[in-house]
Amino acid sequence: MTTIPSPVPEPVRGAVAPPIGRDIYGMPSFATLAASDVDATVAWYTEGLDFIVLFTIPGPGGAPALVHLRRWQFQDLLVRPAAGAVTPGNAVALTFAAVHDELDGLAARARAHGGGSAGHPVDTAWNTRDLTTTDPDGTVVVFSAGRPPESADARFSADMGRWGAEQAVE
Repeated sequence: MTTIPSPVPEPVRGAVAPPIGRDIYGMPSFATLAASDVDATVAWYTEGLDFIVLFTIPGPGGAPALVHLRRWQFQDLLVRPAAGAVTPGNAVALTFAAVHDELDGLAARARAHGGGSAGHPVDTAWNTRDLTTTDPDGTVVVFSAGRPPESADARFSADMGRWGAEQAVE
């Protein structure tokens, strides 16, 4: 493993999501979403999926020209008005780290909020539990949490260790 600290907690039962920071930092990666209705898209992410509005840049007439959303450190989304019609992509999904025990509640809040859609968390073959959601414009957003050791596939974990050693991955 790496010695670089991560904001993602260890995948154990009872893990708690890190607090959302309001610090401004150079973002190593982020996504920009063009939204047909910025207010509806921002509401989906904030009220349904636990993001916060970090800041809004007003445009002409006061409508938002850009809204910066954040969930955890390095989980930043920029939402801007679409220049034209928005059509759902079929080859791209955004994936954010999550905490295993928060996924059911996150799915329930997203479904209760409406405007987009949220499935049910599912276990993957690669030892994660994933929740797939779709925002009001059809962007697929996946929340992926490591499974706690007691629910992980030990054989897959062993295979990952072997593959990492074979490929000199630390």
